[in-house]
Formats: sequence, C-alpha cells, structure tokens
Amino acid sequence: MNRYLLYLEYLGKNYKGSQKQPNGKTIQGEIEKALCTLTKQKISTIFSGRTDALVSAKAQTLHFDCDIELEKNKFLNSINGILPSDIRVFDIVKADKTFHAQKSATYRHYRYKIRNDIIKSVFDVDAYHVKYFLDDKRMNSAIKYLQGEYDFSAFKSQSDNPAKVCKIYLAEVNRSLDGKYIIIDIVGNRFLYNMVRTIVGTLLMIEKDNLAPLAMDEILKSKKRENAGITASAEGLVLLKVGYDDCLDYLNKIHKERQINENI
Repeated sequence: MNRYLLYLEYLGKNYKGSQKQPNGKTIQGEIEKALCTLTKQKISTIFSGRTDALVSAKAQTLHFDCDIELEKNKFLNSINGILPSDIRVFDIVKADKTFHAQKSATYRHYRYKIRNDIIKSVFDVDAYHVKYFLDDKRMNSAIKYLQGEYDFSAFKSQSDNPAKVCKIYLAEVNRSLDGKYIIIDIVGNRFLYNMVRTIVGTLLMIEKDNLAPLAMDEILKSKKRENAGITASAEGLVLLKVGYDDCLDYLNKIHKERQINENI
C-alpha cells in the first residue's frame, strides 16, 4: 500500500466547505470522486483540516492510500482533467506510512483580506468589503495580544472538540502598498472552529466601537465567546499554507519577503 500527500488549491465560493457531507458539493467529495475514477479503487482522503463554505485555499493538503504506483506528471494531468476548474491539484509526493496530513502538520497560515475602500472592485472575489476607514496600526497592536499559547475559547464557535489551546506564532495586520486592502495574517499550530473569522470580527468591532487595542487581550482572557465580535464573512478567508517543516524557517521567509516588497 502506498501513501501519497497531495497539495491542492480551490475557490470555495461554489462549495459547502472542504469536508464531505451528505448534502451539497464539497471539496473532499470532488477529490475522492476524481481519485476513485482515476485509480479504479475506493479512496478515502484525510485533509489537514476543514475549511468552511466559501473559504478558499491556496495550499491545502491531504493524504490517501492506494495500491498502485502513481507517476507524478501523468497523475497531475489526469486528475486535473477530471476535477472541476475551481479545484486544482498542483503537487503529489509519496509519503511515509506514518505520515498524517492533519497530525503531522506543524503550522497553518490563514490570511484574511479586506477591501477598505468606498467601492468594492468587481475583481475582489476573495475580499470582504468594509467602507469605513480601518486603522491598520491600531488593528496590528490589538492582534499582537494573540501571539503565544493561550486558551482561545473566546473565539471559538460551538464545536464538539474539547481542545481549546492553540499556539499562535504570527499575528499581524498590514495595509497593502496601494492602500486599498487590509491584510490579516495568522500562523498557528492549530485553529478552533471559526477562530480566524471571529478574530477578524473582533478586530472590526474594536475599530468600529473605537475600543483600545487592549480590549483584545481582555476578550482573550475572558474565555467568553459573547465578549468577542461577530464571526466575519468567509468571503475574505484563504488557507495560505499548511507546513510540515520548521515554522521558524517559514516565519523568517515571510519576514524577508516583506522586507523585499517594502523596498520595491
């Protein structure tokens, strides 16, 4: 039996999330259907984690087992010919039998994009629209309180998972060079259900109500969901990367790329 790791990207707007369910089209459902067609075997996949309806992914991962040897280029051409045009597998790697797409992951990087302008462009299919001015420096001060290992119950929607502690390696807010977008980046070892979107909703609440950035710390420490903001729209959320390497190396790479962009 061979185990394979797949890297894929998708636009979430036409799907009821990544996780397979009885009713509605899902990313997992489409992937498994394509894999079964291609391999002529019953294939079950394990994703690195679930994404909600409308949430997109730039580099989602999954693993699956099958009896046959798969040749990379032939496999990629074949599976992408079967999949819908809004799902693409861009890499396949043969993995060790002990590898697990979810449990072996060391970090996950989510990005939330906000169009902060009077008018939302027709091309902003991956951005949430906020008309009133957002102070990116205040927002960055607020989100910094979330860096570290904490109980994130205040930002968790109802879920059966009892685990509430996450470690956030990076949490920052930046305005794009053209001034029209707010970019929120959060890198952590794991995330609770709707956690990123609730953090974004809380940032927007702090801005709209002109609260001090310290309010984020107080909400975090309260561990009470009712103290946080609304769950922001899934429209602006993208799973940017799932990593299986050293997170510090990845953070250094982000830092270097940002310095290069600022110097352009």
